[in-house]
Amino acid sequence: MIFMNTLKYLQTCECLLDVDSWRLFANLEELSQTSFGFVSSLFAIIKDYFDAPETSPPMDFISVLSKYFRGSLCQSHQTYCLNYSAAIFYLESLKQREDFGTYLKWCEQNEQCRRLRLPELLVAPLHRLTRYPLLLKNIWRRSTDSTEKIMIYSIKEKVEKSIRDLEGKVKWLDNFQKCRHLQEIIVWPPLWDRDKRFFIPECLKHVFKEHMAENILSPTSRHLLYEGKLTLAESTRFLDVYLFLFNDFLLVTKTKRNKKKVGGLDTGVMCPSLTPELQTVIKEGGSCKVLDQPIPLDRLVVKSIDALHVSVFGLRNAFLIQHESRYQQCIAAFLLQAQTEIIKKTWMAQITAAISCFTKSQETKKISFFTPSTESSEI
Repeated sequence: MIFMNTLKYLQTCECLLDVDSWRLFANLEELSQTSFGFVSSLFAIIKDYFDAPETSPPMDFISVLSKYFRGSLCQSHQTYCLNYSAAIFYLESLKQREDFGTYLKWCEQNEQCRRLRLPELLVAPLHRLTRYPLLLKNIWRRSTDSTEKIMIYSIKEKVEKSIRDLEGKVKWLDNFQKCRHLQEIIVWPPLWDRDKRFFIPECLKHVFKEHMAENILSPTSRHLLYEGKLTLAESTRFLDVYLFLFNDFLLVTKTKRNKKKVGGLDTGVMCPSLTPELQTVIKEGGSCKVLDQPIPLDRLVVKSIDALHVSVFGLRNAFLIQHESRYQQCIAAFLLQAQTEIIKKTWMAQITAAISCFTKSQETKKISFFTPSTESSEI
């Protein structure tokens, strides 16, 4: 709370007014009050029990546990945890400022921080949430009343379910943010720029512009499984490429770097879900230009290339990706080189696993589609 209260005071003095307190701390104040209320109530019950005479009834944990765990405690943690990732990257972007750095150093010198920095303090509520089931389990283990044990166990199950739901929400949010950022980074060239074989007169180009693929990453059912930088071997040169493996297709892009404009926006810091490699490209003012159409996983073939076959071209750790049509004709091929043999094997394993999962999901859909619904016995 030292950091948040200090920031509030500074902003009343018209300092750091452009710093968004919610983006940095979210509902930390509400969470701290709720957590403090829970701990105070819990210790009050224990204190009253030890201060009471020996004939007094056993400690009544149920009232406190039900009030907080079935109330706002878990919900407050969920709200905070969903904002945590964005808060950390927002903090990293603010650290580049001299005035904000001075504010951080001043707060860190406070004794209440116990030499902990702001990132270490911001993660504390996440750790606390995962420890609540352990606390409930210990209370359940030491309880002697069977009815009380059942109620404590049900509360523990509710907290564990809340944590599982939170994990699902965090994964969904991370994937949504990543796809949203990728839409801004990936450049989809029109057909006539991507393949010079196709001639489209200027008067007809507007027809194709209506069917551009910028929104191909928008479906919420699409998940990014793996990504990374590789080298593409062409007839006369080697090309740095960046591959995106989704749950239903593979996308091969060319990393394009431009001179970063002075005073320009540091886009990489604003994309917390991107990998460091991709953030470096963005910081340099670059983008990822699509080389060919997305390769559906059910049309993709991956093959390992023996070093003996390509050593004459100076290739190492190479593998081949083929795009086959529905008539089993190869319509595109990419000879890729990884930095190490381990990276090559990892890519091949990821692609193979993705193809297998996609094939199974398609087969399941077909079975469910063709399975006749159960008819009523009255018909």
